[in-house]
This record gives sequence, C-alpha cells and structure tokens, in this order.
Amino acid sequence: MKLSNGKLAALIIALVIVIDQAVKIWVKTHFYYGEEMQITSWFRLLFIENNGMAFGMELGSKLLLTLFRIIASAAFIYYLWRMRNRTDVPKGYVACIALITAGALGNVIDCIAYGLIFNNPMPPQVAQLFPPDGGYATIFNGRVVDMLYFPLCEWDWPQWMPMIGGNHFVFFQPIFNIADASLSVSVIVLILFYASYLAKSTPQEKAESSEISENSESSENSENPESSKNSESPESIE
Repeated sequence: MKLSNGKLAALIIALVIVIDQAVKIWVKTHFYYGEEMQITSWFRLLFIENNGMAFGMELGSKLLLTLFRIIASAAFIYYLWRMRNRTDVPKGYVACIALITAGALGNVIDCIAYGLIFNNPMPPQVAQLFPPDGGYATIFNGRVVDMLYFPLCEWDWPQWMPMIGGNHFVFFQPIFNIADASLSVSVIVLILFYASYLAKSTPQEKAESSEISENSESSENSENPESSKNSESPESIE
C-alpha cells in the first residue's frame, strides 16, 4: 500500500512524538535530576533539563522561545498539509520535513505541559506525574527533558597548548533527546541530499505553483470538454 504524503507525514510525526514523550516521562519519573545510567562506555542516560533550544542551548526569553516553537511547528504543519496530495515531491523530502515538525512539537509539549503535570523535588527524589500540590511552573514555562549522552572519546590537552592546555575534553558533550535528534538528523539529510530541490524555489512558491498548475488544467478541461475528448481519442476522428 502506497502512502500519500499526508499519511506518511502523519505517521512519522505521531511515531516520533510517542517515542519521545514515552522516554521523557520514563526518565522524569525514574531518575532524579543529574542521575546517570551507563549503558556502554560511549553511551549513557543522564537526566538534565533546560530552558533552551536543541542540545541545551539557551536563547532569550523562555516564553518567547516557546511561542517561537509553536509558530514554527504550525508553519511546518501547514507546509506539510499543502504537500499532502502532491506527487512531484520526493518521499524522502516529506519524511525530513515531518521529522523536523515532530522534533519541534516534541519539545513544545515539554514547554507547554511539563511545568503543569510534574513537580520538581530535590535529588535524590524523583518527579511525580500529576502531583496533588500541582506542578513546578505555569503553562509555557516547562523545561525540556534531555537524557541522551554520547561521550565517544575524551582526553586531556597538553599543558603547553595555549588557552586549553591541561583542560579535559569530551567529545561529544551535548546532552539531547529524541526530538532533538529527529530535528537535527533531518536537517543534515536535507542539506546533503535535497539541497538542489530546496534551491529550486521557496516552499510557498512550490506549493503555489503546483496549485496554479492544477487549477489551470482543470479550468482548461472544463472550458473545452470536446477538445479534451478528441485529443484522447484520435481514432474517432478518422
């Protein structure tokens, strides 16, 4: 069964959000803040929270950042809706846009709801879902839950090196979540494999040109039904 662009996007978004939120809720209710679980030498679960963007980056006001995320998510959803029945758009491109949308929505949920549905106890206590005394923050002010940590390699810089000499370095240091990974990986894939497609025109122009073309064809067929019929059946003219 071949999925339309709309169904493919909806399936990807739903799957990523469900997995992302399931992992976040499990970590939030089973780990105290800062607790770490080593899975392998290069992969650990480390529970932290942040107010910022992907990979714990901070940028401006918390409320403004949440509103920006909501607007961006709505824009991507609208873009996907415009592409839902188009056959000229690569499925991989649709999947990437859906993954970006899912990543943005996954963190939007944290910002909107987590301050209301979780408390924030001091370690080593873990958070409670729907605490009787209410959450730790108001709506739009929840913190994003991160837990994926990949310290792939680490070393100490030689003492003779300026500025960084003697410092301990870990690669890769950022701690992130599944929504962050969904967003970041899809952006990289877009750049590597769909740069030429993106360069053709803006998303709005692509959608508008497709719509104009479809309307033009349907208008011509409705105005000249006999011409259309004759062009399809040349043998009948003979």
